[in-house]
Amino acid sequence: METWVLITIAAAFLQNVRSAMQKHLKGVMGTTGATFVRFGFGLPFAFLYLIVLWQVIGRPLPVPNGTFFLWAVIGGLAQIAATFLLVHLFSFRNFAVGTAYSRTEPAQAAVFGLIFLGEKASQGTLVAIAISVVGVMLISVARTTLSARTLVTSVFSRTAGIGLLSGTFFGLSAVAYRSASLALAPSLPEPDYMMQASFTLGFVILLQTVVMLIWIVLRERDELPRIAAAWKPAFVVGFVGASASFGWFMAMTLQQAAVVKVVAQVEMLFTFASSFFIFREWINRLELLGCLLIVLGVVMLVLI
Repeated sequence: METWVLITIAAAFLQNVRSAMQKHLKGVMGTTGATFVRFGFGLPFAFLYLIVLWQVIGRPLPVPNGTFFLWAVIGGLAQIAATFLLVHLFSFRNFAVGTAYSRTEPAQAAVFGLIFLGEKASQGTLVAIAISVVGVMLISVARTTLSARTLVTSVFSRTAGIGLLSGTFFGLSAVAYRSASLALAPSLPEPDYMMQASFTLGFVILLQTVVMLIWIVLRERDELPRIAAAWKPAFVVGFVGASASFGWFMAMTLQQAAVVKVVAQVEMLFTFASSFFIFREWINRLELLGCLLIVLGVVMLVLI
């Protein structure tokens, strides 16, 4: 199995752990605070990984250029926008529709990869992407009264539009991160996907931390004491989140963002495994079908 596949699966597992812990933090702070924790408390670990690669292992630091800064800023801001829109969906009664459409991220990443990087996907890859996207969309609406027909006919609804826009920003951020990381390669003696990913992560997470901190200070200052009070679990969230992001960035340096995002859908399988084996929650037929489609899509990509 290729290196990027193993890294992606590990990152998906860590992201599942981070998401579960962030839900716990939502009980003691608001959405903005719980989102900030992902970046602010992950920042020290992102820089720790970079320092270890540079000072301990002895790998040279890349020299950033204008292309790097452009794509890194676009990616960082796009991810914040995508996360905000996804959280905003939960204020709607039929948020499941929007959430389902936000899962079109891999397909949209394929389009952005073609537009900005000239990365063409094979017919088999496109089929695998389509299968996995259908799988996660089914899972998103599996526990609602919606039907597959309703999901299709609701494409012009407001929630679907917000979901699609969220997926657009997520897809754009993934391609932007890959572009930023690849832009660092010419400044190194030879390509080093770990250093490129670590450097990109360090800059992006610093940018996101500063942007969100400014927002909190100006608009939601009452979140600050809540964040400070929950610093111990927040520190764990930061560590797991930074580790997952490091994995995503490495994988997307090695492989097309759209392909990585499809394999990353195994995160939902980890979620269901936790629900079934730990919380003894049963999985319905639509969820099972969605899981099978995700597995099929991932297997197809691995074997292509």
